[in-house]
Amino acid sequence: MTSVLLDRQNGQQTMTTPLGDRIPLKVSHPNPSLQVTADHNLKAIETPVYAPRPGEALVHIKATGICGSDIHFWKTGRIGSLVFEGDCTIGHEASGIVLQCGEGVNHLKTGDRVAIEPGVPCEQCFLCDEGRYNLCEDVQFAGVYPYEGTIQRYKNHPAKWLHKLPDNVTFAEGALLEPLSVVMHGIKTAGLSLGRGVVVCGAGPIGLIALASARASGAHPIVITDLEPSRLAFAKEFVPSCITYEVDRTKDAKSNAEAIRALFGSGEYAAPETILECTGVESSVCTAAYTARRGGTVMVIGVGKAMMNNLPFMHISLAEIDLRFINRYRDTWPPAIACLSGGILDLNKLVSHVFPLEKAQDALHLCADTRNGSIKVLVIDEQEAS
Repeated sequence: MTSVLLDRQNGQQTMTTPLGDRIPLKVSHPNPSLQVTADHNLKAIETPVYAPRPGEALVHIKATGICGSDIHFWKTGRIGSLVFEGDCTIGHEASGIVLQCGEGVNHLKTGDRVAIEPGVPCEQCFLCDEGRYNLCEDVQFAGVYPYEGTIQRYKNHPAKWLHKLPDNVTFAEGALLEPLSVVMHGIKTAGLSLGRGVVVCGAGPIGLIALASARASGAHPIVITDLEPSRLAFAKEFVPSCITYEVDRTKDAKSNAEAIRALFGSGEYAAPETILECTGVESSVCTAAYTARRGGTVMVIGVGKAMMNNLPFMHISLAEIDLRFINRYRDTWPPAIACLSGGILDLNKLVSHVFPLEKAQDALHLCADTRNGSIKVLVIDEQEAS
């Protein structure tokens, strides 16, 4: 099977076959990419473009969100066992347009607008067989070394993990589907209850999405905590019915927890049933454990350091606190798309800054400095590519 991609600069057509090794393509525009290097630097390079292999589609990336993990990989070179051992293009929260389909791709066509599910599991292990593909140890995750990410103009991706976007979902919203998926997996695993109290720890992008999602799920009342008053002010504007709590740096975890519980009224029954911990910070996890009512659930959604040494083990044990964790997501893109398309959630206010692809480095530098007050930063490509 032969496919064609038109090079508009010189009017020539490049004939390719999807079989065998990667076949370079001539495209109408260069492919700028942003890489994190093994020595913790950022590097803008131009990378080659290849024809999609069987089962793949070539996507013109239109929007990519900057994630805290991108900053973490840049600054530290690792998250847990995930280590940058060489240079790699980063980015994994993305949407775009299909430019070309490889052999065997029948559900997509050129011009389709798609969101990218970045994790590609092996589909051979027992976890994949059970449908728990988010736990696959051989997952190829975009933007995690050595798998190329989405802060570039052109990217090939297995078509199975591309999800069509309805016309009323923008590319920017398509890029927000990845962090929304994280939250949806956490909420489903935590088992939020209609009319039961919830605390969201952290008013960063994930925490704010968790706040909006908990509200849409019927949880009440909802308290959101953070150290920064400006973030709490935004949270109150974003979801007016929430209650905000500024974490007191002079208090220990138990004292902050007592102050948070007081916001729900008196008595053990009034204490919140579920805590959505969205920071991954050890002191916040400890506060969450003391905040949950006896028999409640602490769902750790945030990514933290490799080891935590000061968790209140016996309190968690004696109160039968269900301390739970998630790893990314599974089966979330279709319902997440439905939430945005159907108006259940509106996350557009979270986009605080937008940078063109050519200035992606500036986007990461802005995100890395909390004094800039960014919430969700997008890298977009306005170029008409083919």
